[in-house]
Amino acid sequence: MKIGAAVAVLALAATACSTDDDDPKTPPGSPGASQSGGGKKGGSIAVQLGEPQHGLVPTNTAESEGAEVLNALFAGLVDYDIETNVPQNRVAQSIESTDNKVWTIKIHPDYTFHNGEKVTASSFVDSWNYGANQKNAQEALPFFDKIEGSQDLAPGEGKEPTGDKLKGLEVVDDTTFKVTLKVPFAQFPTMLGYNAYYPMPKAFFADPKKFDEEPIGNGPFMMDGKWEHNQHIKVKRYDNFPDRDGDAMLDAVTFKIYEKLDTAYNDLRAKAIQITDKLPVSAMGTVEKDFPGRTSNKPESAVGYIGFPIATNPAFAKPELRKAISMAIDREALNKAIFSGTRPPADDFVSPIIPGYRKGACGEACTFNPTKAKELYTAAGGLPGNKLELGYNADGGHKDWIESVVNMLKQNLGIEVTPRPFEKFGAILDALGDKQYSGGFRMAWSMDYPSIENYLRPIFSKIAIENGSNYGGYVNERFEAALAAADVKQGQEGIAAYQAADDILLKELPYIPVFFYQGSNAWTDQVTNVKIDAQNRMRLDLVTMAS
Repeated sequence: MKIGAAVAVLALAATACSTDDDDPKTPPGSPGASQSGGGKKGGSIAVQLGEPQHGLVPTNTAESEGAEVLNALFAGLVDYDIETNVPQNRVAQSIESTDNKVWTIKIHPDYTFHNGEKVTASSFVDSWNYGANQKNAQEALPFFDKIEGSQDLAPGEGKEPTGDKLKGLEVVDDTTFKVTLKVPFAQFPTMLGYNAYYPMPKAFFADPKKFDEEPIGNGPFMMDGKWEHNQHIKVKRYDNFPDRDGDAMLDAVTFKIYEKLDTAYNDLRAKAIQITDKLPVSAMGTVEKDFPGRTSNKPESAVGYIGFPIATNPAFAKPELRKAISMAIDREALNKAIFSGTRPPADDFVSPIIPGYRKGACGEACTFNPTKAKELYTAAGGLPGNKLELGYNADGGHKDWIESVVNMLKQNLGIEVTPRPFEKFGAILDALGDKQYSGGFRMAWSMDYPSIENYLRPIFSKIAIENGSNYGGYVNERFEAALAAADVKQGQEGIAAYQAADDILLKELPYIPVFFYQGSNAWTDQVTNVKIDAQNRMRLDLVTMAS
């Protein structure tokens, strides 16, 4: 998932071939079990948010700000234990397969949408069919690629879909549906906590545009009025949420939308908001003093990159040129001077907390060496006019580190580098997606689900160019073949196969890994039981007002 700013989570990978949860009691660590963290039920709070890129549709939300809201409004088939991050069933009662290819999913019958409509097997199947159809241009389209028949709904640019339903989806009854994959994939249940797989009610299909502004979910909170763009999104507790899952503790939450993290942090200190999971660089050295005992700073799943629009700007075509830029960046100096030691240098495309990460995998390409960088840059022919522009979103607290990189590249490569701020994260994403921006750009990726595969396909595969997060337009048939070969393998053999695909990226550097994120968040003394989950989202259903 693309992230606009610093976010907080500690995540571990897990593989599941079959999961079953018929016990109506909530298992330890799951959503309903963690509400005993002190405080009292009731009350209203405000939290920090950036303006979401698109409307609030689960299959069209692939960035952190929209996902933060959807997490409050929806409940998925699977969730992740807050402490261990092991996938566990939520709306799903069981997810079973004997061959890792054909999966039978049974859902609990007690979930309803906020308009009273029951959540059924068709609620999931209809939503997935919509997301998989390229006519609908949903950002989550690549996440349905593993399902049989996806090529018929998404045949590619210039071609028309030959159907509107995935062959691999079958509704058995109101609480049961089957999913047939193209090839066996043992990690399929692990994926199902991602928002692309949320159910949607009939009201969505009747009026998708209205749903963008006033989504109707099945989660612990429901919308309280329309989304007021660039101002706020208000939600309130949904009182008919299943007891088995656990009611939200708060009465209401206002997502207050900010353009600048410094403004949000000042509001946090003034108690105008109660929680932020995104801290400005200026607060890194003082946050623990400002909020004693009410901060969190721990390794999480995100990786920060500098990307290149390879497909639209031939100036970035040579891997040697991209390697030269990478070697001209002093990652450790950046970590110490800008981030107060909270952004360790990245040496892989995969986060260190994900099985499959390899320390030092990037090797020479991610090692600061200004002399070698200058030699490589010259040998590669340099950039036209020796000029480079670096785009970034100004609402995410990136100005300081981007300007530091700008100065490093000026000094170490002898080129003219200009920072290009975009007002909002959505603005730079739109410019890249519409191929209206041809400079280098800041980007970051946080896991959608805990798997090495999630750091590869959604960002660098062909299918993710038009409907996904491949903003560089990178295409490599060897990489595609490596992904396909890895998909059919399991366990350590599967991880090794995905590492082979990762090796291709490390050699070609379509993006430059710059740093690994550490989650940094803070909250006031007005609230307690503040948790950040495995997908970098505030678990607002667990938050309580302090006693």
